Amino acid sequence: MPTLDDILVKIGEFDFFQKQALFVLCLLSATFAPIYVGIFFLGFTPEHRCRSSGVAELSQRCGWSPGEELNHTVPEWGSHGAGFSSRCRRDEVGWKRKTGVSCTDPLGSLVGNWSSVPLGPCQDGWVYDSPGTSLVTEFNLVCENSWKLDLFQSCVNVGFFLGSLSIGYIADRFGRKLSLLVTVLINAVSGVLMAFAPSYTWTVIFRLIQGLVSKGGWLTGYVLIAEFVGSNYRRVTAITYQLAFSVGLLILTALAYALPHWRWLQLTVTLPTVFFLLYYWCLPESPRWLIAQKQNDKAMEVIKRIAKGNKKQLPLAFQNLSSEDEDGEKLKPSFLDLVRTPQIRKHTFILMYSWFTSSVLYQGLIMHMGIAAGNMYLDFLYSALVEFPAAFILILTLDHIGRRYPWAAANAMAGGACLVTALVPDSLYWLKMTAACLGRMGITMCYEITCLVNPELYPTFLRNLGVLVCSSMCDLGGIVTPFLVYRVAELWHELPLVVFAVIGLIDGGLVLLLPEMKGKALPETIEDAENLHRQERSKEKVIYLHVLTSE
Repeated sequence: MPTLDDILVKIGEFDFFQKQALFVLCLLSATFAPIYVGIFFLGFTPEHRCRSSGVAELSQRCGWSPGEELNHTVPEWGSHGAGFSSRCRRDEVGWKRKTGVSCTDPLGSLVGNWSSVPLGPCQDGWVYDSPGTSLVTEFNLVCENSWKLDLFQSCVNVGFFLGSLSIGYIADRFGRKLSLLVTVLINAVSGVLMAFAPSYTWTVIFRLIQGLVSKGGWLTGYVLIAEFVGSNYRRVTAITYQLAFSVGLLILTALAYALPHWRWLQLTVTLPTVFFLLYYWCLPESPRWLIAQKQNDKAMEVIKRIAKGNKKQLPLAFQNLSSEDEDGEKLKPSFLDLVRTPQIRKHTFILMYSWFTSSVLYQGLIMHMGIAAGNMYLDFLYSALVEFPAAFILILTLDHIGRRYPWAAANAMAGGACLVTALVPDSLYWLKMTAACLGRMGITMCYEITCLVNPELYPTFLRNLGVLVCSSMCDLGGIVTPFLVYRVAELWHELPLVVFAVIGLIDGGLVLLLPEMKGKALPETIEDAENLHRQERSKEKVIYLHVLTSE
């Protein structure tokens, strides 16, 4: 009985139809970037200080420059820069009610010296040094309310986590296409509503809903395109799909620079997702999923559509799929299937840790760079550009070397670069930045290989669930990372990088325990997935016997 991979060899493993499907799904991948890292711009915290009534009038009367106004009226703004007191406390001297205040030493003429100035909370709000708006400036998420910005991002990752479990089950139970369309619709509606949210609470609710469906839809899109192509082209599709996400980062940077107001930015990045509802007509259901569900007639219709799109003729020998098992029981995905058998259980736990590692290092390096950020647009642009050489390195190596060794090397590169970045003194800035860029490149490669290998290790009926459950650890990593970066950095600024190095090096050793999937067909059943490591050993024995025979 010919397999789907055998049929794809005849009608095109990666021809016009698959390329067209990859292109339209890459658009989906690009629009996921603003949701995943959009907080960088949506939640930007500009320099700020307490609004004090009367300061503006006094500044105008004295003819102060903005810098002089800060030094004269904002506590502790001098030699040590802006700290908690300068941002979150104000002088309780009643500027508005005082007369005869000196323009050269206003506080000295009122209270004698800085140390005796009583400080109080910012009762009149804050002044933000920013031409645009963000969640922070609109809802005053600073000082005592700064935790609300952390809550906003945590809700997104909680949504990612819960959505990974539910959307994965829906995609394996009811089909990839239905799952994709439902997530696209909900994501578009909630994203638009968030742009018009009247309060902080509603903004968090709509962002949580986006998190529930957006990542699940993004991963379902990848699984769908991976099941359209032959085994020799899964690498190309996986890297291209990830590369589209990187392009989305560049587009997000440009849009954020052009639209410094968060509501306009949110609306602009959301509206294009409405057009993805056209997938109903552009994309068919996955033929692999249909075969796994014993819907062979529908699978053959999809196969004929692929052949027609590729302008190939389906051979007569492949016109009908075997129907001897059509009356058999349909395979239904179960969470227990991910841990029931020994090899799949091993794959599940290692992949979970790999997703966790990728998330912590990927987001952590961005956040750690942001602690001492200069121009946020340039910083974000540089961190996005480094992902492109990572993709090209994988294109050149994965087909020749395989998955495991580049994966382990990328983890070692990311971990080692984090360690070097932590230990190099600030005086060697060029070396520190070079190591940081290499770390970002290494963890980007890990991310892309994880996305490629994860669906390859699970049988068809369990594939989407396996991908989304394992990748849910990525979301837990996203919840942990802000606390890991900002709280641990209070002990030692470079300590988070040391933690990242340890996490990455451990993952580099674990991935070597997974089977090599280069050139192998996707497993269709649990038995196929359990025998992946045996196929590798059998191949090694065949090569060894061939050498002995030739001698």
